[in-house]
Amino acid sequence: MQGYMAPWHGFMIGFTVSFLSHETEVIMEQPVTRPDRGVVLGKSVARASAALGINGVVLAKTLGVSEPTITRVLREERPISPDTKEGELALLLIRIYRSLDALVGTDDGVRKAWMTGYNRALGGPPIEVIQRAEGLVNTVNYLDGMRAPA
Repeated sequence: MQGYMAPWHGFMIGFTVSFLSHETEVIMEQPVTRPDRGVVLGKSVARASAALGINGVVLAKTLGVSEPTITRVLREERPISPDTKEGELALLLIRIYRSLDALVGTDDGVRKAWMTGYNRALGGPPIEVIQRAEGLVNTVNYLDGMRAPA
């Protein structure tokens, strides 16, 4: 017997197929649910900031929101809509995490050291530079350049 789940007009339909008796039956219908984009972005930025060694105060300045707002985001009590300015900045911060992960691997210590160490090309430690929108964009561009093939 072989199981299969197939999308059909917004529902997932499960089939069970028996090759011996050539019978097919529908065993369940479940509506397809998609996670809320704001909730996913909030969780992602919380995880990325933790991996980069960014505390709530720095994260609030980086995203341009209040510290209480960041506290609610970190507690998963408030989503971050990707369609807002703070959402755009959060997406850039996640790009920094992903770029560093590609460059240095999964070593949290190396990522945090890079974030706090002085970077001549950026004009300061990245953890300070990213607290301005221009610095956040410059840091993303710098890391993209580091990842680009020569």
